[in-house]
Amino acid sequence: MNVIEATQLVKTYNPDTIPVHAVNNVSLDIKKGEFTAIVGPSGSGKTTLLNMIGGLDTPTEGKVIVDGVEIDNLNQSELTDFRMHNIGFVFQSYNLIPVMTARENIEFIMLLQKIDKNARESRSEELMEKMGISETSKRRPSELSGGQQQRVAVARALASKPKFILADEPTANLDSQSTNSLLDIMAKMNEEENVTFVFSTHDQRVIDKAKRVITIVDGKVESDETK
Repeated sequence: MNVIEATQLVKTYNPDTIPVHAVNNVSLDIKKGEFTAIVGPSGSGKTTLLNMIGGLDTPTEGKVIVDGVEIDNLNQSELTDFRMHNIGFVFQSYNLIPVMTARENIEFIMLLQKIDKNARESRSEELMEKMGISETSKRRPSELSGGQQQRVAVARALASKPKFILADEPTANLDSQSTNSLLDIMAKMNEEENVTFVFSTHDQRVIDKAKRVITIVDGKVESDETK
């Protein structure tokens, strides 16, 4: 079953002057339970592709279907609501809310979804335990290491039980130990709970863990290999 179907995606910047094709006619499908890395050098278009798949950017041409819904046809309000219930995001800069504790950050999306307090607390406790960060629950982001912040960010992405997780360079700011630990946890979630992960990365450690590697060069798919 495909959770993502991207068809002939094009993203063109400066179309009226000197056009730059950041993504140039890319088609790909992602099935449930995949652990996929989209790789390529800086400027290759991998982050732009990830943003279009997640509805954070609109394609110039082509379409993206997520779990049977063509997201390019949604208005901004519908798209925001769809993302909140279906897509989890992990960014290299963590994007945690500084005035909230780790637990509050994890629970925030469930609060927006109007999930009741007991269910929120139960889910956040479960995720913090799986991510190995139970002791950080009352700490704010400034009191956490980079590795701990990124684990909180992954837990937050998983909290709403989305269809898939999009992770944009999630290990870029982490040391080797934090990176390996985080990747082990995400690989375990992928294997044990069939959580779908799609990474944008040039980190060889992520590429080594991935079960499928899609290489983007100059906005086009150069190769697509399943291990």
